[in-house]
Amino acid sequence: QVQLVESGGGLVQAGGSLRLSCAGSGLTFSRYDMGWYRQAPGKERKFVAVIRRSGDSTYYADSVKGRFTISRDNAKYTVYLQMNSLKPEDTAIYYCNAHIPAYDYWGQGTQVTVSS
Repeated sequence: QVQLVESGGGLVQAGGSLRLSCAGSGLTFSRYDMGWYRQAPGKERKFVAVIRRSGDSTYYADSVKGRFTISRDNAKYTVYLQMNSLKPEDTAIYYCNAHIPAYDYWGQGTQVTVSS
C-alpha cells in the first residue's frame, strides 16, 4: 500500500520560512516524479513544483519561482519543499504527489498558514 505522509506545515509570519517533507512508503520511490501542489480555501488544487525521478530537473509555478526549492533524497524516500520569503497568498494545504504514467498518488496534506 502506497503512503505519502507530509509534515512541516504550520503558522509563520510573512517573510518567514518553512520546510515541508513528504515521506513515501510502499512504492519504488526513485521511479516516481515527485511534486507539491497546494489548495487554498475555496480554490482548486494547483501545481507548485516537481522534481524528476533522477533529481536532475525541477520545475516551478511562476508564483513561487525564486522563493521555493524542491529537492529529494531517494535513499530516504523523501521529497522536500523549502519555502522562503513566504507571503499570505501562500496560505494553503500543501499536498505531496508521486507520479508515473497512469499512476498518481497523493498524501493527506499539511496546512501552511502565513500571517501578514
